[in-house]
Amino acid sequence: MANVGGKPDYARLPKVDKLALLLTQEATEPLNKPLLIAAAREAAAFLRAQLAQGQQQESSKEELLQQGLTLTRQLYQRKNGPSLKRVINATGIVLHTNLGRAVLAAEAQQAIERVAEGYCNLELDLESGNRSSRHEHVRELLLLLTGAEDALVVNNNAAAVLLALDTLAKGGEAVVSRGELVEIGGSFRVPDIMAKSGVTLCEVGCSNQTHLSDYADAINERTALLLKVHPSNFKQLGFCAAVDLADLVELGHQHQLPVMYDLGSGCFYPLAADGVGEEPQVAHIMQSGPDILCFSGDKLLGGPQAGIILGKSAYVQPMKVNPLIRALRVDKFTLAALEATLRLYLDMGAARSKIPTLARILATPQQLQPQAERLAALLRKAGAGEVEIVMGTSEAGGGSLPGQELPSPLVLLKPIKLKVDTFTRALREQDPAVLAYVREDKVVFDPRTFDEEELVLVAEAVQKTLH
Repeated sequence: MANVGGKPDYARLPKVDKLALLLTQEATEPLNKPLLIAAAREAAAFLRAQLAQGQQQESSKEELLQQGLTLTRQLYQRKNGPSLKRVINATGIVLHTNLGRAVLAAEAQQAIERVAEGYCNLELDLESGNRSSRHEHVRELLLLLTGAEDALVVNNNAAAVLLALDTLAKGGEAVVSRGELVEIGGSFRVPDIMAKSGVTLCEVGCSNQTHLSDYADAINERTALLLKVHPSNFKQLGFCAAVDLADLVELGHQHQLPVMYDLGSGCFYPLAADGVGEEPQVAHIMQSGPDILCFSGDKLLGGPQAGIILGKSAYVQPMKVNPLIRALRVDKFTLAALEATLRLYLDMGAARSKIPTLARILATPQQLQPQAERLAALLRKAGAGEVEIVMGTSEAGGGSLPGQELPSPLVLLKPIKLKVDTFTRALREQDPAVLAYVREDKVVFDPRTFDEEELVLVAEAVQKTLH
């Protein structure tokens, strides 16, 4: 059917009210009217845009109506479900930022459920009946585990850096090595955070070589703080040098300047002792004497998203009364999950087995092999295509353990019915969604990042995709 007078014949388009009415009449249960109308409008707008672009010229009014109904159904189903959905991570990236980073321990999940059931003593001292501070709930555990004088928790590590700089160095200069001006992901960079805090950045050294004398030469009457940033998401090799934290602390104290260490990914478990990476433990770093140390809660710690600030009371206490803390504070769910996670670290054996982040990073190929074989068997039984198990590598992810490869058995599938890109997209559309990756025209499933229950769900998702 041609356009009228060379212009799109919009009269053929289905009306929004009609699309909504027809779907309401065919439904077996009540539909959410505002969501249905919104879906119908989007469907009608999509068809209108197609006509405007010269498409659908041969489609009849009835054909456009049926297309509109189909599209409205799809859009309504999407709008009527939660935006945040469960995803099975088959990528082998343990701390996958796009998938919410650390999977919480069962104890942390239960802690969230307890405080979600009703009211809780977030800012109430139950003994005295007086108002208290939410910051006290995890403070004692943090001091016990790290040896710090004081502690404070905010909503992420970028917030911790912002708060510390705003409190201790606003209007002054912070001296930092050029080799440590990192980008922390999502295009957020340390210099940008420093600028927002009202601190002037004073860069010293070179990108690959910075010496203690570089810091010393930069100190002047405007210097308010010495800053060191741990390269937790990259690794320098070759002709490079950085200043040791203990030496920087000594220099700072000689000039009565606080020394702050942005650790990025805070590690409480001795991964290096198990042969995994070279990440220093938080407790060991505190022994070097930084005045302020900050790191993330949802990386190697294996807890909820949080920014943890440790240090000397003289510097942490002013942060607790900074007006910014109101905007950066954490809620009851974060505190509940963080407390439960920290309690597991009182017994490192329990932490290793019960905190999913640690268990998955430390899993050996021999421990993962049975899971890989079981998944391969289920995929073969489903007739999914050519299946093989090969040795490959996983990674910690989330800006942690850069360059550290974790040997893993990988299950490779070459689908028989669909192209791999179409196949992986269909897997993402399942419930729960399954996220795998493609390598050499094969779909790769890494058992390091899913458990026994999810293994069966992965196989079911593959079967549904094929049918």
